[in-house]
Amino acid sequence: MSDTTGRTALITGISGQDGSYLAELLLAKGYQVHGIVRHTSSLIANTSRLDMIYQDPHETERRLFLHKGDVTDAGLLVNLIRDIRPDEIYNLAAQSHVRVSFDLPDYTANVTALGAIRLLEAVRASGIEARIYQASTSEMFGTAAPPQHESTAFHPRSPYGVAKLFAHWATVNYRESYGMFAASGIAFNHESPRRGETFVTRKITRAAARIAAGLEKKVYLGNLDAVRDWGYAPEYTEAMWRMLQHDEPVDYVIATGRAATVRDFAEAAFAHAGLDWRDHVEHDDRYERPAEVPELVGDPAKIEREIGWKARVHWDELARIMVDADRNALRIGP
Repeated sequence: MSDTTGRTALITGISGQDGSYLAELLLAKGYQVHGIVRHTSSLIANTSRLDMIYQDPHETERRLFLHKGDVTDAGLLVNLIRDIRPDEIYNLAAQSHVRVSFDLPDYTANVTALGAIRLLEAVRASGIEARIYQASTSEMFGTAAPPQHESTAFHPRSPYGVAKLFAHWATVNYRESYGMFAASGIAFNHESPRRGETFVTRKITRAAARIAAGLEKKVYLGNLDAVRDWGYAPEYTEAMWRMLQHDEPVDYVIATGRAATVRDFAEAAFAHAGLDWRDHVEHDDRYERPAEVPELVGDPAKIEREIGWKARVHWDELARIMVDADRNALRIGP
């Protein structure tokens, strides 16, 4: 890999799970990092995942810069890209909760689908030769038979999956139409202690920690039979970075290749907390999707072969990592 000291990166969705890990990675490699964060009445609350790397705006040597805005504002994107002139752009912004996308399809499309094409057009209009990473998702595959790979036909089963597919093909179109270095990482489920509390893995590990501490008794889940390929988010951000260091813009599946059900994950998480999941997990129809995706398991052979990335943490170890973090948070929390 070439020397990255002095490079500039722009991250949309920097305050999310992936954005925060990616920002840490890039700062460690010597980048100047700019991130877009949505405006709220409390900026601190919106950027809590960045606490470890936050730099006071008054510091003269800082390399992390946060800009208020979001990908629904085309003018902001054009101006920001023109002013920053980033070498690399990582589009991680999205309404990424699959179940919520059924309730908020318009908002999901506006942020997740149109946000991507606004960003691509902003780069084109700005005349900046930046390398672009688009965060695609395994949800685009939907009901396609596993293992899913780069040539598997897409069949999304949610507004989120449909929106991400729009963004994915927009990235291909801009790459082929304008010669832009734009590549999509088709990332399968990836989790961490920074995962939002409404996502099923974090919901499980947080409940296991709280039940073990005597703070709760039950957790309510939807489809326990859904099969997923869960990896560790910090490793997946390494794959994102590696993709933009490649000689050519290539789309890759990012996955572990290991399968587990939601039931398996719950069993492992509760067992690590010293509990039997069957005593504490209840089913609730409200968490079922109108259209289910039964099995998503990726084939990472291409990314392993061509850029040397390989997942090291698999779903069972991931469950233990997340439970430990949630138990530790209870010990130091309010």
